[in-house]
Amino acid sequence: MSVLRTVTTTAFCLALMAVVFSPAAKADDWNNKTTMTFSAPVEIPGVHLKGWGVLPAGTYVFKLLDSSSDRHIVQIFNADETQCYATILAIPDYRFITTDKTVVTFRERPAGEPEALRAWFYPGKNWGDEFVYQKARAVVLAKETNTPILFTTVEIPVEVAEPVQSAYAPLVLQLKTVPLMAIKPTGEEVQVAEVVAPPPAVAATPAPVTATPVAPAPAPVETLPATASTLPLMALFGLLALGAAWSLRLARKRVR
Repeated sequence: MSVLRTVTTTAFCLALMAVVFSPAAKADDWNNKTTMTFSAPVEIPGVHLKGWGVLPAGTYVFKLLDSSSDRHIVQIFNADETQCYATILAIPDYRFITTDKTVVTFRERPAGEPEALRAWFYPGKNWGDEFVYQKARAVVLAKETNTPILFTTVEIPVEVAEPVQSAYAPLVLQLKTVPLMAIKPTGEEVQVAEVVAPPPAVAATPAPVTATPVAPAPAPVETLPATASTLPLMALFGLLALGAAWSLRLARKRVR
């Protein structure tokens, strides 16, 4: 029976995914606006309008309300965006391989129960949104799905009468500051970093090595070998001195 349940659940998930990834899906880069269609009910986390904790099969619009920090606020609207059903806290989740279509992941549930929304990845981006549940619900889902679930450590109202319309609404500001943890199927509470994939470490690029120019060694001064003798020059000086002495002697005789 367990094998049959797994096959059935997997097939159900694939059916949902096939609809979500249909070519009709639309997306906008500015707020990651994505239109998607579910073929079966889907349980959602966060704060929702009364009675909308489970989305019926149909078409919905997902948009980021705020993503200026490590907390993302995601909202779910009806197809024409005239009604906001839920405002959900999420944290950035990294994937190594991007896709050209929207990816929405679910957590397997017992047969007959709606799949629980897990994460949403926008086309072409490594960063997605891992959704955060209320602690009481996270404990149940962790046991049923046998996977860790993110949760808020502070109780936040689950249902509201009016939809959230501003990124500065008190509820949104609270969601952006509330402490977060993760709970394992065993009931152990752990840090979020232990269950959410961090970005890969970027290897430091080595600094370019600049070769220091070396001045060429000075060319050696060539010294010519002494090939001539100084004796002829000495003889010449001797003859000149002798001639000068002879001329001086003749001059003295004339004077007498």
